[in-house]
Amino acid sequence: MSKDRADGRGGPDTEPVAELRGLRVETGGKVIVDGVDLRVLPGKVTALVGASGSGKTTTGLALLGTYPPGARVTGEVRLTAEGPAGYVPQHPAAVLNPARRITALLDDIARAQVRDLPRARRKAAVRERVLRALADAQVPDAEALLRRYPHQLSGGQQQRVVLAQALLLGARVIVADEPTTGQDALTKRLVADQLAAVAARGIAVVLLSHDLDVVRAVADEVLVLKAGRVVESGPVERLWEAPRHPWTRALLDARTASGPADATAVPGAVGGSPEPVLVVRDLTARHQDGSGGRTVVLRTPELQVKAGECLAVVGRSGSGKTTLARCLAGLHRNHDGDVLLDGTPLPRSLRSRDRAQLASVQYVFQDVRAAFDEHRPVLHQVARTAVRLRGADAHAAGAEALATLERLGIPEDLAHRHPGRLSGGELQRAALARALLARPRVLLCDEITSGLDTVTRRDILATLTGLLRDRGDLSLVLITHDLDTAALADRIAVLDAGEVVEQGPARRVLTEPAHPFTVSLTETARRLEVGVGR
Repeated sequence: MSKDRADGRGGPDTEPVAELRGLRVETGGKVIVDGVDLRVLPGKVTALVGASGSGKTTTGLALLGTYPPGARVTGEVRLTAEGPAGYVPQHPAAVLNPARRITALLDDIARAQVRDLPRARRKAAVRERVLRALADAQVPDAEALLRRYPHQLSGGQQQRVVLAQALLLGARVIVADEPTTGQDALTKRLVADQLAAVAARGIAVVLLSHDLDVVRAVADEVLVLKAGRVVESGPVERLWEAPRHPWTRALLDARTASGPADATAVPGAVGGSPEPVLVVRDLTARHQDGSGGRTVVLRTPELQVKAGECLAVVGRSGSGKTTLARCLAGLHRNHDGDVLLDGTPLPRSLRSRDRAQLASVQYVFQDVRAAFDEHRPVLHQVARTAVRLRGADAHAAGAEALATLERLGIPEDLAHRHPGRLSGGELQRAALARALLARPRVLLCDEITSGLDTVTRRDILATLTGLLRDRGDLSLVLITHDLDTAALADRIAVLDAGEVVEQGPARRVLTEPAHPFTVSLTETARRLEVGVGR
């Protein structure tokens, strides 16, 4: 990949397209970035890695001249490239207008680029540019996707649409903030290939990522951040083969400590009771398409989750994983079939479920920041679950919320802060605490580790296994693209194009997959892990 480019771009004497010198960003009395130096070279991929809250995103956004509100900024930011800087954010839904179809979002960019053409040719030229950008962003079935609204796309599909926007803009620098978040191994491979192809055209790529497999596959240079400082930097192969700083070694060790090979030693993996807690029968879910019709996106003849059991649902982005979870939670009512809790059918709509049913099935969202009210303290929002769903009084709910947050690693001073002042990992723990205050029977976790660094991901997974161990009546459904995370489970169900193509014990599915699609997932994950393709 990028390591093997031999076109001479990005050599030691090449003028950088962007440069940071001694960047320091301080807000609210807290230093977020402290003395960062960065040279961004054309045709090269420079990766910034580190834990949640280490300053990766703040550093990347500085290249676009964007800082947190009220930030005090010192140091030098220099851009020399002609053309705009593109940005692919970690949470793509935040930059996609929910009221406009994807075609309108992309057409607006393309129209500005064809104004010099005769009017009769503009429409076709716009469509050609949009479809090319979607193809470059590895978006399958682009014509159908263009008719949808952002909320009808999976997180991975939203991410690729935003990448297509950046490609359409013709940026000379692209800052990609966790572009593989929430994506399966096959799609990660495609995104890694695309980033390398972008760099091969002479575009500088700044990759902000917790995904060390993708970093190894695509990056030329790596900067390791901790608490806003660069603790180590250098060529990617040198860092992998001979990391010098203890924090770099910790990140790499955490990546290799929770793979499928460890599936037999997962503390939360238990056999469960003979009777299932949650049963799915003949489920067929639909999305409304642009012409007013309905498209089938999920068919699940039967799926069961037992008490004390962890079921992982894996598959590609757009395969129907999140739609399945939303059907279970009552957030997607456009479906046929039954979802039974302890043998009793659950109403399809959340609004039709009573307090006990709402409390019994709790959902922890992938986009955790969008799930919190930014204007209220985290503690207040966590405690409200106990008040609303269990009828607890405010004082008792607050005490229980604080104890639960502290047990999950959120101390009291953080609990009293607003969501914007917590890192992604901290906010993910708060979201777990909020769901647990309902005392659920079934906990649905939708890609909750996809935006986290390896150390934080390991800690969150350890928290989940501890919950299963300590609460024998709790069942866990993990929606995940990541086979390392799926190794936590007792059983795995594999989705492809809305169909359950394989299910069985986790160890068997991960080590002896039966279906060709599962085989391709496991093989691609292994290739990424060892850096094949560089």
